[in-house]
Amino acid sequence: MLDRAIRGVIGLVLIAAYFIWPNLTYSWAFWLGLIPLATAVLGWCPIYAALGWSTREDSGTRAHG
Repeated sequence: MLDRAIRGVIGLVLIAAYFIWPNLTYSWAFWLGLIPLATAVLGWCPIYAALGWSTREDSGTRAHG
């Protein structure tokens, strides 16, 4: 969950930079900010999937004892 929150904040910061300074060269920030924001909202990251990474904990499938 922390991972998703961090990606969401990064996305929002980049999008906000575009709206705060629209006349500067920050137009790329809006488009770049959509990527981490979308992955945070969807809960799925294509880069993590391609690398086989997961930040989710097992849902009780570990053997005890």
